[in-house]
Amino acid sequence: MITIWDWIILLAFVGASLGIALYASRQSGRSMGEFFLGGRQLPAWLAGLSIVATTFAADTPLLVTELVRTQGISGNWLWWNMLVGGMFTTFFFARLWHRAQITTDVELVSIRYSGPGARLLRPVKAIYFGLLLNAVIMAWVNLALVKIFQGLFGIAADEARLWTFGLLLLTAVYSLIGGLRGVVLTDAFQFLLAMGGCIVLAFLVLGSSQIGGISGLKAQLVASGQSSALWFFPQVGAQASGLQVLSISLASLLSFFGLQWWAAWYPGNEPGGGGYVAQRLMATRGEAQAQQASLIFQILHYCLRPWPWILVALASLVLYPQLDDPGLGYVLAMRDFLPEGLRGLLLAAFLAAYMSTISTQLNWGASYLIHDAYAPARPGLSARQLVGAGRLATLGLALVGMFVTLFMDSLGQAFLFLIEASAGLGGVLIARWYWHRVNAWAELVAMATPIVLMILLRWLAPELHAPYPFVLTALATTLCWVLAALLGPRTDPKVLAAFQARVRPMGSWPGGPGWLPTLRLAGRWLLSIVAAYSWLLAIGHLLLDLPHAYTLLALALLSSLLAALSLRSRSHPFA
Repeated sequence: MITIWDWIILLAFVGASLGIALYASRQSGRSMGEFFLGGRQLPAWLAGLSIVATTFAADTPLLVTELVRTQGISGNWLWWNMLVGGMFTTFFFARLWHRAQITTDVELVSIRYSGPGARLLRPVKAIYFGLLLNAVIMAWVNLALVKIFQGLFGIAADEARLWTFGLLLLTAVYSLIGGLRGVVLTDAFQFLLAMGGCIVLAFLVLGSSQIGGISGLKAQLVASGQSSALWFFPQVGAQASGLQVLSISLASLLSFFGLQWWAAWYPGNEPGGGGYVAQRLMATRGEAQAQQASLIFQILHYCLRPWPWILVALASLVLYPQLDDPGLGYVLAMRDFLPEGLRGLLLAAFLAAYMSTISTQLNWGASYLIHDAYAPARPGLSARQLVGAGRLATLGLALVGMFVTLFMDSLGQAFLFLIEASAGLGGVLIARWYWHRVNAWAELVAMATPIVLMILLRWLAPELHAPYPFVLTALATTLCWVLAALLGPRTDPKVLAAFQARVRPMGSWPGGPGWLPTLRLAGRWLLSIVAAYSWLLAIGHLLLDLPHAYTLLALALLSSLLAALSLRSRSHPFA
């Protein structure tokens, strides 16, 4: 039960969030640059922390718990593989986004392409990503919070939705008051609170008499035939006894590391950057700060943040061996192990995770709708009018998110929809920076083809299972947009020359810096991937007192040292 002390903590959290927004509101209304980019004055640590906070939604610990309960620690490779693409953004695109000096990543269309295709692509992308896909993402996050309210309070789904929608409207209020500056400041506060609460829960659960620490947890997993939950790597082409750890085919493994990281658009892991990641990078004070912000995000997101959730998820296998909804193991641990006051703290942490994600989706989506769809169609509007329109769009998006939530009943369905609806889109988002033949029609084809193929495959070949629909769609979409680039109208050479002079992408066209700087940058990218994965595995092995922990720690330290020396040895090859 929620006590008076829990309510006091919750009200203090809400008051602090609104207070931060009111503090930021003094500057947010001056211009669209202030409202959507915080005046381009964000320090690297704040921008990076804001991205991490956005990717930590109410559903994230539940999803990780579901993966661990059904597939062991190895199940997290379903998202750990995305580190490859994240580091790609850090080293190849973070600086380019800042150099572009645009307000949204969709605006890149106006400086990269020319002709009718460019004029059509910009509003289409703004509505497709800012309204349609954004509504699915918000509904997904809303549904997770509904499940949390149901699990903690034992209330019906309709009542849980009312609580969730009330919180959504509250988030919309502080988002439209404070703009991006208010969003990132509350993100930092909310992320620290959310992670602090998760660490406290992990400490209490592991230290309980039912678990008996790490040694007790491992012993009970072995005794119950679930020792495979501790395996860090999937079994290719095999299935473990006891718990079904992630058992994947060779095709799935190649899909993870050969296709998914660059071919699929996914919020927070857009190929080449994009979305709210690009928004934060463009809002930093300089190119170096943009790259540092992206690197901070990758380290916190992949190496540090998941471990408190994984520890609680492993303990839930012992505490709640039979659950119809595996993700609820985390919610039940909150209910059963948090004392008075701390229960309110962790609930506030989950509300913080929810609000940090929703506030970004609202501000980011509104930036697309106003800056890229509404403003170009209504030239001559004042800065005050555009900011006012942005605030109305923020509120409107919140209402749309509520509506879509009413028709969603599965987090898994939303995840699969986002992945399948973007299969193959990532290639053109990367290639447009470097290949002069890419045109606006190629992007339009890359957006439309996955939707058409997704519908056709579900109709004509419903028996196909993952990863084959994704692989077929990604390859077919890539072929289609490449043909559109080769056969479609070329971009005006003057537009290309202006883009090259403004952004200076590496080796895009004749006269670029050549292969040697490209290989040097690729070496830094690969070395940083090794360092990040080494830290991820080393931290996990140290926490769980597993063999090879110190070997992995030594590898992490060595690779990090080499990466740091590489970064310090000379400036960016394409600065």
